[in-house]
Amino acid sequence: MQRRRFLSLGAALALGPLLTRPARADAGHAAMGHAAMGSAAAREGLPAAADFGLPAGLPLPGLPRLANQARSGGFDGELIAGEARLPLLPGKPATAFWAYNGQLPGPAIEVFEGEEVRIRFINRLPQATTVHWHGLPIPADQDGNPHNPVRPGEEREYRFVLPAGSAGSYWYHPHPHGHTAEQVYMGLAGMFVVKSRQDPLSHLPEQWLALSDLKLDAQGRVAANDDADRMDGREGQFVLVNRAWRPRLVLGEGERQRWRIWNVTSARVLKLALPAHDALLVGSDGGLLAAPRPVRELLLAPGERAELVVTGRFRAGQPSRLLALPYARGKMMGPEQTEAIDLMEVARGAATSAAPLPETLRDIAPLPAAAVSRRVAFSEDMANPTAMFLINGKTFDMERVDFVGKAGEVEEWEIDNQADMDHPFHIHGTQFQVVSRLDGGVWRAEPYLAWRDVVNVPPGGKVKLRFRQDLPGLRMFHCHILEHEDAGMMGMLDVRA
Repeated sequence: MQRRRFLSLGAALALGPLLTRPARADAGHAAMGHAAMGSAAAREGLPAAADFGLPAGLPLPGLPRLANQARSGGFDGELIAGEARLPLLPGKPATAFWAYNGQLPGPAIEVFEGEEVRIRFINRLPQATTVHWHGLPIPADQDGNPHNPVRPGEEREYRFVLPAGSAGSYWYHPHPHGHTAEQVYMGLAGMFVVKSRQDPLSHLPEQWLALSDLKLDAQGRVAANDDADRMDGREGQFVLVNRAWRPRLVLGEGERQRWRIWNVTSARVLKLALPAHDALLVGSDGGLLAAPRPVRELLLAPGERAELVVTGRFRAGQPSRLLALPYARGKMMGPEQTEAIDLMEVARGAATSAAPLPETLRDIAPLPAAAVSRRVAFSEDMANPTAMFLINGKTFDMERVDFVGKAGEVEEWEIDNQADMDHPFHIHGTQFQVVSRLDGGVWRAEPYLAWRDVVNVPPGGKVKLRFRQDLPGLRMFHCHILEHEDAGMMGMLDVRA
């Protein structure tokens, strides 16, 4: 077939002031990326980002935390999914979103390893939903998979203990089959950070950066998915940081900050760069690496996370911005990104001496040779509108188990992308290690060990990974382009004791 080459907007309390205050006089730099995103919007008959007149350069909003209501030990919290109407555009009615606790994004959850987490969840949506605790190693019946829906007007308690070694940057979002993409692009998502009491980087100031995109129609409403979204995965006119439009973060000359970064878009692969500053990759989905690694660019697929240590350098002639560089992911119907998108200004703060960094962050042992090998092939059938996105030639079936595994047994999976666009692979309930990747027809070993739960697989690419599921139960695996997941690019692993 001939081919052509989310969401929420910031804490509810910060959203109104952020998007209704006048633009700064020096906000001209915000034009970067308007052309690319504007042309994309025009092709879809939607207003370009610049047409909404949103201000840029306002301070980066924080991510408010969910209050811990526990009286003795552990973490007790309450999440309510329901409609929230928030002022967004001057002269327009408040925009309707779906939100956790009326906040966009939902309140961030921050806990420590070893703690028991108890979350009372109430569904006030018109649809059944779940809360999926993305990346966390928790029991299958607590993981919010599609087989455990919470129907409108109902509630349930999620309860799990976070084991030692699970410190990392996770997130939570809905996972009802057929409606995951819709519920996330309407606003349902929140960050979840597990901390260690022996964290070697605890002395560094932290910045939490949730990267999402927003698609609005001419009336300033959240736009519904069109055919291009269902084919390619949804991309909006705005790429937001903590749901703010090109905000400003202050970094001191010589200062070191720890940045936790989430890609919570539906489909956008983000090729991040920070040209004026030094960046060290120190963490992946499942927490810290063994040692810091210098990086100039960082590719984050939808659902993927990373941790950076950023040192303020402010090099002359280099833009002091966080950028999303051009990246073509093989879209079928929509235009590809051809220009850098300006995500965030990094403003110069007071000079300070850099905080020390340890040479070793933690021990990561490679998983042993696998007892079981499997192959997972992503493919597309554009001639079949009811089964366009396939795994091993099949569309998802809620009643079909695709693989049967054994708790505690190491498995090696080869993810084979036979399609013509990128498909990020995600599995529930565990973290995996990428062993090797097919590059130019040659298998090349992964250059460093890391714990992940998402890996991008480009068209024609293959990735070998190893993991161990320690807890029994049904585990989903799927493409993390949410529209593709909803359309059937998902399977089930039944882990038995």
